[in-house]
Amino acid sequence: MNLKSALIKLYFLLVHADGEVNEREEALGIQMIKTEGISEAEFISVLELLKKRTTSNIYAESIEELKRLDHQRQIRCVAWLCVVANADGFMDKTEWQFIYMVYHKELGLNLEEVMKVQKELVGLTFKKPMSFISVL
Repeated sequence: MNLKSALIKLYFLLVHADGEVNEREEALGIQMIKTEGISEAEFISVLELLKKRTTSNIYAESIEELKRLDHQRQIRCVAWLCVVANADGFMDKTEWQFIYMVYHKELGLNLEEVMKVQKELVGLTFKKPMSFISVL
């Protein structure tokens, strides 16, 4: 299990949490995978496979994978979720509930640590040009 697998699954769950996937979320997903060294082909392929599965199974696998990661990687995953959730200028209530469930209830992470990494990731992603491709 690695960061990449958990991150793609969590991204999928997050962008579908509010029932609407927008272009900014997709663009930030592309920035996320570029930053984390995930190929677009792998990303798109995994997303296509996830569409055929139940969210409860994907969630359970994601949490299992996250719990196998070290503390810093867990924080990085949750920080990415925050960056993507804020892509359209605000975080939808259902997106926040999903993130809260993951970082607080499932992992017991410190929000301050998550926010610190989130700020770093925002700095990384907004220095790069945004590209828009429809992956979802």
